[in-house]
Amino acid sequence: MSLRITVIGTGYLGATHAAAMAELGFEVLGLDVVPEKIALLSSGRVPMYEPGLEELLTRHVAGLPGSSGRLRFTTSWEEVAAFGDIHFVCVNTPQKHGEYACDMSYVDAAFTTLAPLLTRPALVVGKSTVPVGSAARLAALLAEQAPGDVELAWNPEFLREGFAVEDTLRPDRIVVGVASERAEKQLREVYATPVAEGSPFVVTDYPTAELVKTSANSFLATKISFINAMAEVCEAAGGDVQKLAEAIGYDERIGAKFLRAGIGFGGGCLPKDIRAFMARAGELGVDQALTFLREVDSINMRRRGHMVELAREALGGSFLGKRVAVLGAAFKPDSDDVRDSPALNVAGQIHLQGGQVTVYDPKGMANARRLFPTLGYADSALAAVRGADVVLHLTEWREFRDLDPAELGREVTGRIVLDGRNALDPAVWRAAGWTYRAMGRPEA
Repeated sequence: MSLRITVIGTGYLGATHAAAMAELGFEVLGLDVVPEKIALLSSGRVPMYEPGLEELLTRHVAGLPGSSGRLRFTTSWEEVAAFGDIHFVCVNTPQKHGEYACDMSYVDAAFTTLAPLLTRPALVVGKSTVPVGSAARLAALLAEQAPGDVELAWNPEFLREGFAVEDTLRPDRIVVGVASERAEKQLREVYATPVAEGSPFVVTDYPTAELVKTSANSFLATKISFINAMAEVCEAAGGDVQKLAEAIGYDERIGAKFLRAGIGFGGGCLPKDIRAFMARAGELGVDQALTFLREVDSINMRRRGHMVELAREALGGSFLGKRVAVLGAAFKPDSDDVRDSPALNVAGQIHLQGGQVTVYDPKGMANARRLFPTLGYADSALAAVRGADVVLHLTEWREFRDLDPAELGREVTGRIVLDGRNALDPAVWRAAGWTYRAMGRPEA
């Protein structure tokens, strides 16, 4: 009999994982404690923007026309416990308020609620990003509180927002931390299709599996902050960070990806994950091993302030009475996620310093309004720049790269564009009469 799968937590990770498991042919039951979210998912809709996810849901959610019927959602823990052979825990692990450390309360609540209900053999699989050592503690909790023969595995997620469906169905690697051959065998069955299509399957112990995700995010954050630090040096020395990145990117030991200087990274994962990693290293007595991440974080946050300074300089030294157009609200393109968004952080700082800020984003407007209700918002890029003294490009949506600088130039008060993502073509904008500036690049 085919394994039956449950997914606990239906945010970006959980909703995508549930739909992908149904796509792979499994019977799936998703759980969330928010009834409104369950109702939305049961209708084939998602509470966030993620390309391809809604189409995947409608192919499999039970009760929808033409669906496979393999995917259902519930708020009942008892139903989940009775249904599942494998339970994937996909709940959020935010940063603790006022601390660097990870808030494990959602993970702990999921395990303590589920464990006493597991009366038959089952495998509980953690996918949330957690401090190393959590899996061992949670395995002990299951052994103590679950009546049935229940094991734990750790299977970290590597989803990129905007590519979450592809990353789940065709992952670049599958990592499983297990304590038995039975757990490994079950997870090989779950991931048989992607493994057959070439996805590497890496088997580790618990702590290594936990460390893989935080290590990968720390390396990525370091690479991004490195090129941003080089942008600071280029500005001081008169160099061009884009040409610098191109040149070092040809070195196969370095690679060209994530070497575009700009206003830095944000979102709900990278910033909080590297901070939680530092906090956990301190708890383990090896804080010196990760002190470099403090500078990575500092460089990243410094980029936002630098963009504000560039904008102030472009406006003659003050934002008072000036209109500023901000193109971008999401922390990255192909997402509506505005958590720790560099774009909104810059917009908010300028607003607090007296600028009249108008924001436009193709998908992140509703979330941005909830987070920053005092900012101005427009329904299009053209409307956002109307009357602006300076235009800031802060999220690299294709829509913005495809804008006609001549058309925008007819709407603005001042033809000044600050490219916070080094994604626009300077020659095209300058040819249309704009003053173009980007971080770490010559002014002309």
